[in-house]
Amino acid sequence: MKAKAFTPILLCAVVSVLVITCGCTMPTQTAQGKQLTVFAAASLTDAFTEIGQSYHAQHPDINVSFNFDGSQILRAQIEQGAYADVFAAANMRYMNSLKDEGLMINSSVTVFAKNKLVVIVPKSNPARISNMSDLARPETKLVIGTKDSPCGEYTLQMLGKMANDTTYGQEYKNRVLSNVVSQEPNVMGIVTKVALGEADVGIVTISDVSSQYKDKVEKVTIPDTFNIVAQYPIGVVSGSKNAQQAQNFVDLVNSREGQAVLQKYGFIVQQD
Repeated sequence: MKAKAFTPILLCAVVSVLVITCGCTMPTQTAQGKQLTVFAAASLTDAFTEIGQSYHAQHPDINVSFNFDGSQILRAQIEQGAYADVFAAANMRYMNSLKDEGLMINSSVTVFAKNKLVVIVPKSNPARISNMSDLARPETKLVIGTKDSPCGEYTLQMLGKMANDTTYGQEYKNRVLSNVVSQEPNVMGIVTKVALGEADVGIVTISDVSSQYKDKVEKVTIPDTFNIVAQYPIGVVSGSKNAQQAQNFVDLVNSREGQAVLQKYGFIVQQD
């Protein structure tokens, strides 16, 4: 009697495990239709959310889900086997790494937008930051990206250009870096700390200030002489089970409609 009572329970447990396992390895199908998974740099959050809504309106049977984070984190996730149909990065380095590893459909990869760095301060601007020289002022609390994040990499490149300029020099760069109180893995961490007054100043790209924080920060322009122009590539991941739908999303981003959305959120678009 005990054996007969145990067998159905064991069978149910095995079936449950199989169901859970299948659910984890087949992320492209939902009860409502196909699922398109897009991994995108955090600075694309607002623009891609709107483009995703437009894509779903055009393809009602396809639900678009996003994973927004630092490009270096998304690259590592894809390398470690995380499922994605589309990857959009904030620099070419991480896209090229995935291409070299055979993890992208290389012919699908295009540069769809560009971006520039900008200094942001809290609305009240307690440290009275008004120009680049102020970043080197003692006890200024500065937040930047980690050196592995695109924004952090661009920031170091910018400071390197300023270190080689007679107006600023190497000592300026050293003083600015000595003011760094936090290095964030993605741009949203920088924006959040500045908006909440946890830092006096941050360095992000122009499009990074989301609608949630637009009224809480002010921007200070970085002269073009020292600024860095960031390239944003997008492409279809080679492991995509929905390659055609993924390519359609890439095409929408590159279309006049998609470019207009990107421009609205501060990106430099290809038509420019």
